[in-house]
Amino acid sequence: MQIQEVTVRKLKMRMKEPFSTSFGTMQDKHFLLLEVYDETGNRGWGESVAFDTPWYTEETVETNLHMIRDFLIPLLVGKEISHPDQVSDLFAPIRKNKMAKAALEGAVWDLYAKRKGIPLAEALGGERKRIEVGISIGIQENLDDLIDKIQGYLDEGYKRIKVKIKPGADIDVIRGLRTAFPEVPLMADANSAYSLDDIGLLKQLDEFNLLMIEQPLAHDDIIDHAILQRALKTPICLDESILSLEDARKAVEMGSTKVINIKIGRVGGLSEAKRIHDYCMGKGIPVWCGGMLEAGIGRAHNIALTTLPNFILPGDTAGSSRYWEKDIIEPEVIVEDGYIHVPDAPGIGFEPDINTIDEFTTATWKFKAE
Repeated sequence: MQIQEVTVRKLKMRMKEPFSTSFGTMQDKHFLLLEVYDETGNRGWGESVAFDTPWYTEETVETNLHMIRDFLIPLLVGKEISHPDQVSDLFAPIRKNKMAKAALEGAVWDLYAKRKGIPLAEALGGERKRIEVGISIGIQENLDDLIDKIQGYLDEGYKRIKVKIKPGADIDVIRGLRTAFPEVPLMADANSAYSLDDIGLLKQLDEFNLLMIEQPLAHDDIIDHAILQRALKTPICLDESILSLEDARKAVEMGSTKVINIKIGRVGGLSEAKRIHDYCMGKGIPVWCGGMLEAGIGRAHNIALTTLPNFILPGDTAGSSRYWEKDIIEPEVIVEDGYIHVPDAPGIGFEPDINTIDEFTTATWKFKAE
């Protein structure tokens, strides 16, 4: 196939409620939506997951726009491609900028699956017809509010609860949750808020039978996490530290992690995500799919990825109604008793709602092959 045209849209969607982590609080989500067209007029969709502020990685919406428009599209448009794995090879001369790369590559994967007439999940090698879903809950003003929210999500059937923690809102919060929910699969996400000076504090988490503590130390660290993991019974899950298969290999060999969170945008696309999945499966390291507060296109890509066999822990791919009054796909992503049924239509399996996309679009750019 040959990519003949790319449309880039910038969207603004307001979340139902603010989402707070140790980084800060966000309610308005700005992001890029991409369409790629082949020589026959078929199109594929991708979504950039970068935020306005570089608090998760160094990328932002504006840097993604710059990289996509000025560097990545020129490398892609007009090129003959037989498989989406080749996109990462085309982009190899550009260092990092993984979320920008993943957005374009994801659109090519969608287009490829549609041309084959198969679901994206099948194109990736996925096996499941439904996936288990967990929920991620931001930092709340008080414990009672957090307990109420968790109970509501448990009533909806969510299979795993993830809560954000930070210094001053950690041990007492987890203790209170374990008192209220002694048997619920529970994990804590620290978003790099601690250091090795906090080993004594973090060891207190061992008494609460958590599934894992996610990224407790620095966002780019592997060495100190190995030291911390040796001191803890609770499994450490690495998130921000894992940007590639090589990072995953080094972290596993050093004993820095017992679980890995795979985010498509963070690792540079579906092809690299699949490679990390395959390596971890061979090493007996379970993986799960993390969320980046995606709208429907990005959420659909997460669903497809999660059908791979080593995604044995519930991910953060909650239903559309968790975040949005109205999503940009039809039908919206629906959670039923803690599961999402994997669509069987070609490509991502959901139809972009063009009217809603237009409603949320604040700017548009088009690029064609010369």
